[in-house]
Amino acid sequence: MTKTQNRTLKFEELGLMDYEPAFSYQEKLMKEIIELKLKNRERTDGEYEETPNYLLFVEHPHVYTLGKSGDEHNMLANSEKLKEINATFVKTNRGGDITYHGFGQLVGYPVLDLDNFKSDIFLYMRNLEEVIIRTIAEYGLIGERSEGETGVWLDVGKPYQRKICAMGVKTSKWVTMHGFGLNVNTDLRYFEYIIPCGIKDKTVTSLKRELEREFSSEEIIELKNKIKKYFMEVFDAELN
Repeated sequence: MTKTQNRTLKFEELGLMDYEPAFSYQEKLMKEIIELKLKNRERTDGEYEETPNYLLFVEHPHVYTLGKSGDEHNMLANSEKLKEINATFVKTNRGGDITYHGFGQLVGYPVLDLDNFKSDIFLYMRNLEEVIIRTIAEYGLIGERSEGETGVWLDVGKPYQRKICAMGVKTSKWVTMHGFGLNVNTDLRYFEYIIPCGIKDKTVTSLKRELEREFSSEEIIELKNKIKKYFMEVFDAELN
């Protein structure tokens, strides 16, 4: 088999899972892909094994995660407050500052070999944003990019600019982990205990707040299907 780009994604629904085991699982997948890439690189017979790609959906219990370049001062709650609100605090290896994951938030972790797509992290981030922009457009919301601020925003440049989807990733040997957190039925009060993404003058929102209604279980399944559909469109990929 000659070297080819594998644009097939294996989709996995992880359900409700604590942050640490989901992180470990991503690391395991990333390591396996990198090892395969290194093995392919060492081959001299022109035969290559395709590297796999994954799209993981998960929901986390209340957790605050701080990126590798983040500022701990953006975590406003002390350990006692964290205990009181039943939340944990984890330092992680993604880019970006501090964010919150919790019930009612749809988290997506693409573990991709970008050599199967395009080895361009800037393009990768813009494509992730595009997936969410196209998805929320189906609900009548105009998602936008805010210059220098990763993620998907509403009313950019206006007094009430707000983020509906946070993003942060890590890449190694052009393999990705981490991804996006789209606020659906999220309890936004949990964002009051941090300076989200280290940005002081802007706030966060959710589909529930913007549409003034709770998403049912069936609607969340529908939402996930829309995200998968647009992910395949934007990345020119297929779901396995």
